[in-house]
Amino acid sequence: MKYICTALLFFSAFIRVVAQGGLPTSFFDGKSVVLVSTDPGSRPALSWQELADSVHIHLIEAGADPIAYFELEQVILSEARQADFAKAFLQRQVKNVILVTRKKESLSIHVGAFSGDGKIVNSTALFGVVGKNWNEAGSQLAESGKSTRSKNLLVIDVAEFPQISNQETAQSERKFFARNPLNLEVFKLGIPLEGSSAETGALSYFRYDLLGKSQEVILAEQTAQKTQIQGIFENLYPHQIEWLTEAKTNDQLVRDRIQFLLVKVEGRQADLMKSMGLEPILGEEGSKTVVKYYIKLIVRDELYLGPVWDADSDWKVALSNFLNNLKK
Repeated sequence: MKYICTALLFFSAFIRVVAQGGLPTSFFDGKSVVLVSTDPGSRPALSWQELADSVHIHLIEAGADPIAYFELEQVILSEARQADFAKAFLQRQVKNVILVTRKKESLSIHVGAFSGDGKIVNSTALFGVVGKNWNEAGSQLAESGKSTRSKNLLVIDVAEFPQISNQETAQSERKFFARNPLNLEVFKLGIPLEGSSAETGALSYFRYDLLGKSQEVILAEQTAQKTQIQGIFENLYPHQIEWLTEAKTNDQLVRDRIQFLLVKVEGRQADLMKSMGLEPILGEEGSKTVVKYYIKLIVRDELYLGPVWDADSDWKVALSNFLNNLKK
């Protein structure tokens, strides 16, 4: 018999694309990494690297020391991958995170302190500016920094795109297993709802397709999501589940007999497979954006992908595939 917790839905803070407070003092006296997310449908068409090149001069003018640029979607491919990037940032003594988000009609730049852990940023309520394009938003950011003298003197003139080494990511990639976990019938499976504090993905809200959604839209999507997930689980999963709508430590989850977590990741199929230690699909199929579910065993920090690669562009199909494959 399934156990479903009826806790009230808890929202993450809605991102307002306006300046909140001022630039953090560390912006003017510390290294920054820049995470870029760009809508492929924006015009003129620019790759994320080209957009980084265009924004770089404005960040320097504002007083920043941007030492490295990464594509946001690559960083947030999975919880483990994000943690790897956080460790690399910590080793490089990064103090700030700059998020550049290009939508079809606008471009925003947000700045926040690096959290020092796998969350990378602790909040969605960051200082931000928005303009029609990178020049307008960049000029606004530079204007915001004019009143503070920057101590960042030896900054690089061009955007740099370093790679996170295999040594830095190997530890988490070894934790993925292409099989099913044992004892699902004994312990509960926790299901975090998107947009709730049970998720640690504040960073994902700066994706071009998520930034700026209203609370009403988020509420409607969460309500529909819970109803749809519940229907799928009732048909395909015979064991206990529990909805997670607020953040809990691993110790708290284990005390509640929750040893497994359902994890949802989304990204380009080839990127997801590579990050999980699998041989990536190439060509058009590999470039498709898909959803993949897996189960995290909390007590051993192991990640179970299931015996078959079952990602799909439709999250409902991906979830149904994954639950069906748990029976194998």
